[in-house]
Amino acid sequence: MNKTTVIAEAGVNHNGSLDLAYQLVDAASAAGADYVKFQTFVAERLVTRMAQKASYQTRNTDSSGSQFEMLRSLELKPKFHRILADYSKKNNIQFLSTPFDIDSARFLVDEVGIETIKIPSGELTNAPFLLDIARLKKPMILSTGMATIGEIETALSIIAFGLVAPAANEPNLESFRAAFRSVEGQRFLSDYVSLLHCTTEYPAPLHEVNLYAMKTMRRTFQLPVGYSDHTPGIAVSIAAVALGARIIEKHFTLDKTLPGPDHKASLETSELNELILGIRAVEQSLGSYVKIPRPSEIPNIPIARKSLVAARSISTGELFSRENLTTKRPGSGVSAIHFWDWIGQKASQNFNEDDLIK
Repeated sequence: MNKTTVIAEAGVNHNGSLDLAYQLVDAASAAGADYVKFQTFVAERLVTRMAQKASYQTRNTDSSGSQFEMLRSLELKPKFHRILADYSKKNNIQFLSTPFDIDSARFLVDEVGIETIKIPSGELTNAPFLLDIARLKKPMILSTGMATIGEIETALSIIAFGLVAPAANEPNLESFRAAFRSVEGQRFLSDYVSLLHCTTEYPAPLHEVNLYAMKTMRRTFQLPVGYSDHTPGIAVSIAAVALGARIIEKHFTLDKTLPGPDHKASLETSELNELILGIRAVEQSLGSYVKIPRPSEIPNIPIARKSLVAARSISTGELFSRENLTTKRPGSGVSAIHFWDWIGQKASQNFNEDDLIK
């Protein structure tokens, strides 16, 4: 059975509180998630002071503040990262955080010790960032919200160049594409990169999820794919697993009524538990592509299937016909699939009504 990696996205739902962050780690671990993920950014490096909030951020926070002010209040202090990474390890869950700039990424790798880098959808077209991330030579999970297939290919081309080209090589689009097309570039992408389908809206409307695009990405790029879920509830994540998602990322919170931009579009802990139970159930049910009777079915074959049965009394030498032959349970006699083979044959013995034909 292939196990789906579940990333419980705490994000900025800690509201700047270490105590709340501890509780989020506890909840993710108790639910059975593989990772608990936060976000690592410095507001000054992420947005201008004039950057406007997204509409969902305005709905869920003080509409009078700027995006800069909102994000500055939600920064996770550097020392908290180390504390939470250690706390996660003690609670048998892996710590992960999404960097929004290269200094944050290097901090996470060099000082916090993360082994996987999650690249958010908004950075998919940030070419210098992608190149620097690739040169860290760590496994990458790339979210693709808002992107076209062409934009994903360009991002992967930059990453391929960063993985295979010497640092002295001049970066340009032609070199990126050559790296993507190369055997070595494809091998490195296969070794290092997973893709997440995503609809970047909070909450994402169900009619805009387009889960089939996840299958298109897998077929196009031959890379592991998953789903970063911003929809309400758990149904779409479970459907994504049934369609082959190898990674599921989902926001969660301790309380949807807490102040902050992401709480309302997050699962509460009971829903996170239900989601992971549902994912594990789907994993067990997927099986293989071979259609054969399963072990639990075999004892039911003679019970549920039908055999050839005498529809009335039949004398020795009488010809079997549609009038004297029928099909009934149990299936322990001659299978009903052979009905037409027996029509016109002579009975070798007497049969009473309902006798199995043998």
